[in-house]
Amino acid sequence: MKITGTIEFPDPESRESAARILQALAPDNLRSMESEISEDRVAVRFQSEKIGSLLATVDDFLMNVKIGEGVGEALKKEK
Repeated sequence: MKITGTIEFPDPESRESAARILQALAPDNLRSMESEISEDRVAVRFQSEKIGSLLATVDDFLMNVKIGEGVGEALKKEK
């Protein structure tokens, strides 16, 4: 049985930031991940056979997003 989960970034401001971060992280995407970036939707879909694997993948992904946000904020402060 496949277990799936989706993280969406609904707010327009968060979509812009999320799109940049997702593009930067795309080379590290696993086969069990799909990202969708469009004008009105930024989302990442995860799937796995095991809930523990799904949670570990989501946890790693969110940590990378957090680091990406930190880098983005640091670059804004330098301007």
